[in-house]
Amino acid sequence: MSARTPLPPAVARHGWAQALGTVLAGLVTMGVVAALGLWAAGADDLPLGAFPRVVTATVVTAVGGALEVTGNADGLVGTDAALAVLPLSVTLTGALVIAWGFLRPLRHRAVAGAEELAGWAGRIAFLWLLALIGMAYAAHQTFEVSLGEGLLSDLGDLLGITPKIGFTTDLGATVLFGLLWLAGVLLLALLVSPGAPLPGRLLRWGESVRPAAYTMVALLLASLVIGVVICLVVAGTRGHASRTLAVLLLGLPNVAWPALTVGMGATWDGRVEGPFGLPMPHVLDQVLRTRDVSAVNLGTLAEHDGRIWWLLVADVVLLLAAGFLLAARSPARTPPWRLAVHMAVALALTVLMIGLVGRISAHFGLSVLGIGNLGGELSGRVFLRPRLWGAVGLAAAWGLVAGFLGALLAHAVGRRSGAVRGRVPGPED
Repeated sequence: MSARTPLPPAVARHGWAQALGTVLAGLVTMGVVAALGLWAAGADDLPLGAFPRVVTATVVTAVGGALEVTGNADGLVGTDAALAVLPLSVTLTGALVIAWGFLRPLRHRAVAGAEELAGWAGRIAFLWLLALIGMAYAAHQTFEVSLGEGLLSDLGDLLGITPKIGFTTDLGATVLFGLLWLAGVLLLALLVSPGAPLPGRLLRWGESVRPAAYTMVALLLASLVIGVVICLVVAGTRGHASRTLAVLLLGLPNVAWPALTVGMGATWDGRVEGPFGLPMPHVLDQVLRTRDVSAVNLGTLAEHDGRIWWLLVADVVLLLAAGFLLAARSPARTPPWRLAVHMAVALALTVLMIGLVGRISAHFGLSVLGIGNLGGELSGRVFLRPRLWGAVGLAAAWGLVAGFLGALLAHAVGRRSGAVRGRVPGPED
């Protein structure tokens, strides 16, 4: 295209106003979801008007930002605290909204130049960078910590100690990981959406990658729908509506996606100690609250609740449906073995992603003049991490079987009905 040739209207519309709207829509949506989730968890009672800053910090962590825990008590009080957990409900909501805003100007087109896509993404990235810097400076707060009752409280009163603990943001890490998060969202949006345009040289490559990417997103969303139904049933039959709402709005994928891997036979290691914990199913809390590190898998969970075996049944149904969907959206005449390989690779990468973003680590401890040893009633620890490569290997095996069976089923259905809706014609058709 020469410098004299005017840009087509579809290209010219990708301006700063639309980029600003996309970024603001994503931030506002994540802020609302985080605020409602924290409100349901009781965080609206935080002192010193800290609630807005805690909401901002939640959004920062949701996009990969890094929070640092700080403490201050003139050297007389020792604090040891850290938190590493992604509120994946907030993350997913923001990703969906930003992806929609990114793809909307590109709809109804088959091909887009690499320069156009890069320019459109660059506008969003620049405004997102400014938003990350602003949130990083806003997400900081300090709280006074009660020493409770007993010796620690008496020492605090005698010495006039008022221990404080708070959080602040690591600006460099927040900007780096926040931009990587955005790049991943925009790239996945192009890969997943069947109607999003690609540069002409990548169209054939997209024919093999897009069906698998679309299938994995559908699988993850389907597992969340099942999780929502279970949460609503539990809330309606056992109460705890506010706690259930907090889990839905802050961390439903943190529970549902690891459960998907457990249904495949994966094992997670974890432990909960002290008075603190994270919102999680009661059976999981039972397995984790032991003296040693606990293995979380179908067997250990079923020892406390036999209904856990339904996870296996649910995974069989979901993965067979995913295999069928992959075959239905792939080019016609693609052999079943190739579809099985595509499914295996895609599912292995999906489980790898779940293992990386679904792990949890949090601890807090406090001591006064060495008394307390950062333990006792004022300490707690929660962690949960997968046996990652074993889970990835199991996912690849499941993918091979589900992809092959799904391809055979799609072929049988297509042969009876004449075609499978959504199937891409192959070169022989």
